[in-house]
Amino acid sequence: MSVSPHLSWMIIRNNNAFLVKKRDIKKPFSKEPNNVTNLNSFRYNGLVHKKTVGVVENPDRKGFTIVYKKAKAANKPAKNTVRCQFKAGARRSLFKVKRLLKANHYRTDLTKATLRRASAILRSQRPIKAKKPKSAAAKSE
Repeated sequence: MSVSPHLSWMIIRNNNAFLVKKRDIKKPFSKEPNNVTNLNSFRYNGLVHKKTVGVVENPDRKGFTIVYKKAKAANKPAKNTVRCQFKAGARRSLFKVKRLLKANHYRTDLTKATLRRASAILRSQRPIKAKKPKSAAAKSE
C-alpha cells in the first residue's frame, strides 16, 4: 500500500530529522537526500515523491553524480535509486543532465535547480588562481 505524497508531506513537513531550523529564518532548510535546493518545501522534498533528483559531488572531486529514483521501484528502497556519474567537462556534463531530464520527462520542474546545483559543484572544484600582488612602483607614477 502506498501513501500519497501530499499526506506524507503533511506528516513530515514540520518535524523530521533533516530539518535545519535557525533563529531569524522564517522558512527552515532541509538536509535530506535528493533535495536539490535544500529548502523545506513540497516541490523539492526528496522523501515524499516517487520521482526525485539529487546532485552530489564525486568522491574524487572530479565531476558530479546525478541520483534519481525509479518510480516503478518505489516500495523497494534498495533498488529504487540510480546513479549517473558525469566527468566529461562542465559544458558537456551540464548539457547531458539537461537532456537526461527533458528527454525522459523526468521532473522537468527541477531542471533549472538541478543545473544550478551541478554548476555550483563544478565551480567549487576549480583550482583557485593566485592573485598577483600590485607593485608599489605602479602607484608612484
